[in-house]
Amino acid sequence: MSDTTSTVVVGVDIGTTSTKAVAYDTDGRRLAMHSVGYPLDEPHPGYAEQDPRLILDAVVESVRAVVAELPEPIAGLSFSTAMHSLIGLDADGTPLTPSVTWADSRASGQAERLRAAPSGLALHRRTGTPVHPMAPLPKLVWFAEQQPKLFERVAHWVGIKDYVLLRLAAALVTDHSVASATGLMDIHRLAWDPQALGVAGITEEQLPELVPTTTVLPGLTAEAAAATGLPAATPLVVGAGDGPLANLGLGAVKPGVVACSIGTSGAMRVAVERPAVDPLGGVFCYALTENRWVVGGAINNGGIVLQWAGDALAPELGEHAEEELLELAARAPVGSGGLIMLPYLLSERAPHWSALPRGAYVGLTHGHRREHLVRAALEGVCQQLALVLCSVRAAGNEVREIRGSGGFARSPLWRQILADALGMPVRFPAGYEGSSFGAALLGMQALGLIESIDVAADLVEIDETVRPDPASAATYAALLPLFSELYDALVPTFASLRRLAPSLPPEPPPTAPPM
Repeated sequence: MSDTTSTVVVGVDIGTTSTKAVAYDTDGRRLAMHSVGYPLDEPHPGYAEQDPRLILDAVVESVRAVVAELPEPIAGLSFSTAMHSLIGLDADGTPLTPSVTWADSRASGQAERLRAAPSGLALHRRTGTPVHPMAPLPKLVWFAEQQPKLFERVAHWVGIKDYVLLRLAAALVTDHSVASATGLMDIHRLAWDPQALGVAGITEEQLPELVPTTTVLPGLTAEAAAATGLPAATPLVVGAGDGPLANLGLGAVKPGVVACSIGTSGAMRVAVERPAVDPLGGVFCYALTENRWVVGGAINNGGIVLQWAGDALAPELGEHAEEELLELAARAPVGSGGLIMLPYLLSERAPHWSALPRGAYVGLTHGHRREHLVRAALEGVCQQLALVLCSVRAAGNEVREIRGSGGFARSPLWRQILADALGMPVRFPAGYEGSSFGAALLGMQALGLIESIDVAADLVEIDETVRPDPASAATYAALLPLFSELYDALVPTFASLRRLAPSLPPEPPPTAPPM
């Protein structure tokens, strides 16, 4: 049910593997939760796509289940979404393409070409989105070049949340947060960028209307109301992207507070009051609200690196051997005896934003053993995040506090390596709720239930603070320049490997799709 006197908002988080609906009250208490999963299809190498209709069904089912569980009405729904998705619709709003996700790398060639062009860096700095195959801009160029007949038939290009809102509320809109991750919006003017549209070969009329993240849509269609069990007058808050909302859900919403997460992949973002990208284009800049943005970078290789280490280096431990692997890594010294791993198993995003790199061990000697290789893998992930932190600072941002979250946070060893590699204390919240909580808080502000999203900083309770060990931090600080230089030194090798790839036996598939 919906009620203007209610203090309960349902945050709907449309993720890569599932949609999760969670009901919260204005005190931050979680009242009900339901999630529905769906597959990530990989029909060809480099493809990572989904059926948008399955995701719509998952949204409806998860909302219906949560609403049925609540004893009281809700004030509204508010949405979070995985960023960078792209769907082509016909004039009636029917999908002509799958939802092409951020993990899809089919546009690698187009991205590398655009990035190398004289206007590549200017495009990044103007739109806030790195020129990378994850982003819709290179994907649009791919469709224009590889599927021109289909490209001409598309009436509207949208993201997955845009499609869901079109079906739920008959509104063709996209919020500034999602738009700031497309490579198509000028983040300084909050308007579609004419030069980017020219590169993509589309018109402004083919894109949804740009709206603030706090925009309230007046209600549901009759069909959506019946399917969700909600009154047609239930307000829908358009919401934002899952990255900026994860900052909000972690309480890292004030300038200077960084959110750092390591799940299957990883990310680091700091809230700022004005949009900005560093001079070298090492970070993204995505909107949260009209006066709050997040600057940072995502990495492809987080927990997936530990999973790979188990499969490749200690297969006898079997699946779910994280604890044994971490115990193995703990036997090796800080710095892994001079062994460095570039953890680019799934290429990489920040701060280099290139699909070229491959993983590498450098410094291997006769004395190194499995424990050194496993620890070097963990250290490589944390050193990559340290490079992202350098780029965040290079964009002119003060970093006063770091808050950590994600599956890695269960490991004391990994927590300590992260704090040592970043050279700063890392604070871990007691119960990390993530993007669904961020969406609910944004919805509460939009609906007038809370004064400001800044309350998040007070609602999120810190459970533990891990401080860097001075000697370990000094070791990682000394190794970081070498870690950074190795990427530049190996770029020609990465390029040669790509050229040779068609004549070599095919590489084995990844052990799991990136999340």
